[in-house]
Amino acid sequence: MSFKIITGDITKCDATAIVNAANTSLLGGGGVDGAIHRAAGPELLGECRMLHGCKTGQAKMTKGYNLKAKYIIHTPGPVWNGGEHGEREMLESCYKNCLELAVKHDIHDIAFPSISTGIYRFPVDEAAKIAVRTIHRYPKLDVTMVCFDERTRKAYEDAEAAFNRGELQ
Repeated sequence: MSFKIITGDITKCDATAIVNAANTSLLGGGGVDGAIHRAAGPELLGECRMLHGCKTGQAKMTKGYNLKAKYIIHTPGPVWNGGEHGEREMLESCYKNCLELAVKHDIHDIAFPSISTGIYRFPVDEAAKIAVRTIHRYPKLDVTMVCFDERTRKAYEDAEAAFNRGELQ
């Protein structure tokens, strides 16, 4: 397994699959979701309509259309409401279900955004720890975490360092 953390634009990633931090309708939105829909083109919306939405923490896959990625794995992350409403478990489920879909479809490389840390307000340091711990449970996959900004990247680098020190088991 390789695990890379970069700052960049997930729509330009050269991975077999990229993950869309979607909303439950899967019909596009703001942030990463809107950027992926715009870059993939209108065919993506048509395919997403056929999926009839997706529950928080679950994942569904579509073609990548105009993206470099062959596939898009869509997962609605949890909205942070103070941490007492199962948000951590739902976020872990997002990563797990995306990784399971990749394994099921023989996808060996996948790129993630920082799920739920934008408008859904999940604390980025905590989200990074959950993501890193979950990703490391899939040692046969090459995973790239594509961070929107340097602050997010640092949170993931810190979480990776904590994992390597044995602090996130």
